[in-house]
Amino acid sequence: MPRVYMIRHGKPASTWGDHVSDADPGLDLQGREQAKHAADALFALPERPTAVFTSPLRRCRETATPFAKLLGVEAIVEPAVSEIPTPKNLTEAERGPWLRAAFTGAWTDIKGDIDYGQWRDRVAEAVARHAGGAIFSHFVAINAAISAATGKPDVRHFQPNHCAITVFEVEDGQLKLIELGESATTQVL
Repeated sequence: MPRVYMIRHGKPASTWGDHVSDADPGLDLQGREQAKHAADALFALPERPTAVFTSPLRRCRETATPFAKLLGVEAIVEPAVSEIPTPKNLTEAERGPWLRAAFTGAWTDIKGDIDYGQWRDRVAEAVARHAGGAIFSHFVAINAAISAATGKPDVRHFQPNHCAITVFEVEDGQLKLIELGESATTQVL
């Protein structure tokens, strides 16, 4: 069965709640190093991905770049694996608490402007469409794919570290979780 690899972006220059002006930060120095190590690890795989997909957000595009260069391909932007959309009426200060509350329940429990169960399903469908590829994405999107693959409704299944590589197989258009990436030892928010 073809595999697909989801890689969490490297450490960004800022995060939610930092009250910085850049809503789409790139990677900091440590994040750039993490991206290089992830690229080397992916390139060394016996079933090396042959295509690169990335969330449109800068931290993911920058994380994808070293691996795309090693493969000699362009990274393709895949909007479906972007960050979880937060309700439009939230202030920057309210985003962190909203996300922490979302982590405690099921996809159908999340309050907001959209149906988050459907959002999870769209993430999983996009991941399954890119079998044979490496997808550079986000903490919540990776958990969404895990939820769909395992059939468990929880929002949070594990806390992927920056540049952690989570492995799925695709069978008949459905994801099957093969291996979780490295777990983070610090909180996301």
